[in-house]
Formats: sequence, structure tokens, C-alpha cells
Amino acid sequence: MAVVSAVLATTHHPFFYRETELTPPERRRPEAAEWKRKVEAYRETLTAARPDLLVMVGADHFHQLFYDNYPTFLIGKQPRYDATWHNEERYFGLPTFVLDGHEDLSGHLLQGLMDRGFDFAVSHELKLDHSITCAILAVRPEGDLPIVPIYTNIFAPPLARPARFYALGQAIRDVIEAYPGDQRVAVIGTGHLSLEIGGPRQFQETAPDLEFDRRAVEWLADGDIDAILENVTPQVLEAAGNATDGFLDLVLMLGVAGRGKAHHADHLELFQTTEAFFTWYPQGDPR
Repeated sequence: MAVVSAVLATTHHPFFYRETELTPPERRRPEAAEWKRKVEAYRETLTAARPDLLVMVGADHFHQLFYDNYPTFLIGKQPRYDATWHNEERYFGLPTFVLDGHEDLSGHLLQGLMDRGFDFAVSHELKLDHSITCAILAVRPEGDLPIVPIYTNIFAPPLARPARFYALGQAIRDVIEAYPGDQRVAVIGTGHLSLEIGGPRQFQETAPDLEFDRRAVEWLADGDIDAILENVTPQVLEAAGNATDGFLDLVLMLGVAGRGKAHHADHLELFQTTEAFFTWYPQGDPR
């Protein structure tokens, strides 16, 4: 049977690539060198796991899913995926990708998750945005591994509760481990800590709610799902910033990882947001 060789939960700051690769050194922000160093160290946590396949969890930023038709959970089932939308190239300088898919694992996950009570939508024409491409650039810039993308609704209310995201993570782990074969599967999910988009706190030099971020980093590093379920409500997320619901995808990743401290935990407080990086090794730390 397949094994989950690594679980990675991280934020996805779309300006990372532009700030650390495209901007001349003399014009980069003071944090750029440390930011790049942290991302490169994080990349090594995936490399050490020697994955054959990637299951990628993210969210569509209203590129092809909208308020009138935004499924709670969706899986892609295609032989390949185009990635990066025009506005992401224009605003963030993100490169384009064509990523191979893995239709057989997509189908296995779709059926297995439905059997476990998660009614997924499925897309055969999904184009990926920066919730997935930012993770590819960070931890597998070669883009050489087949992927299965899973999108969750973290934008268009009503949203599923944190406990539902956590349970989905547990189910994803179970279904992957029931997949026949000897593949090593890494599950990588991206989300947000406190974040404001289009609101009065968007252009601050720090995240809108550093106290929430610091507590969230501690909860995730410790694998403390009990504290998350006790403290994280829709009202808490909204108060931390109007896009902080992206934290739900990090809760999902904790469900995949299971209880226990992260083998790698790091963060960096930046302009407009806090970046965070967590890795768990369900089969034991290979480093």
C-alpha cells in the first residue's frame, strides 16, 4: 500500500518569487535573504521524504470558482494541469507551469472520500492558481512530480467548520494509505494565518493580528488540535482579518499529519502577513 511520507503545511505569499528572484538585490526588502533561507531549508524537508506523488491542497482565489458555484470540496482528475493565471503573472511575477496529473490516484481519492461521507465535486478542466504554484515554487520548483489537486472553499460563506476540515485531513490520510502500490505520497497544503485583503488592514507592515498568528504557529507546531477546536471559531477568524479563513486549510493538514509535534516548524513575520512552515513525517524523520 502507499505511504504518506511527508505532510507539509505552509502559507503561500505570492510575492516570495518576485521579491527573492526577480527584484534586483539592491531593491529587495530587508527580510528577503532570511525569507529565502527559510524557504530553502523547508524545501529540504520535502526532498528528504523522497516522494513519488504530491497531493496538493489549496483554494481557488475566484479565478474559476465564484459565489454562485463554489463547492465546499473539489478534486481535479486530469492528465495534466495548466498553472498560473494572467493576473498572477502580471502582479506577482509568477511563472507558468504545466504539471502532470495522476488520474488513478484522483479517482481513488474521489471514491474513497465519498465512501467516508465527503461529497466532493470533481473537475476535468481545472487550472491551478497560486495556492498551489507558490508551494511548488517553494518546495519542488522543478515541477517534476505528478500531482492531485484538492481545492477547499475558504472564501465563499457558508464555510465548513474547523472540525470538518480536520476530519477531511484524517480521511485523506486513510484513503491514500489504502491506495494499492508502493508509492510514497507527500501531502502539501497551503493556507493563511491572519490576513486582510481589500480591507483597511491590508497594507500594514505586519500581519493584521500578530497575536493570533503567534498562537496559531504554536498550535500547529505542537499538533494541538484540541486548542484549535476550542479557540478557533468563525468569529475569531473574521476578527483576525477578512481572509484568515485560509487557516482552515492548515487545520486540514494537521488532520493528515495526526497528533504530535511537527518535525520542522518555522515562521517569519513579514509585511501584510506571517509566513509559516510545518512538516510532519508519519513514517519517522528520514533526515
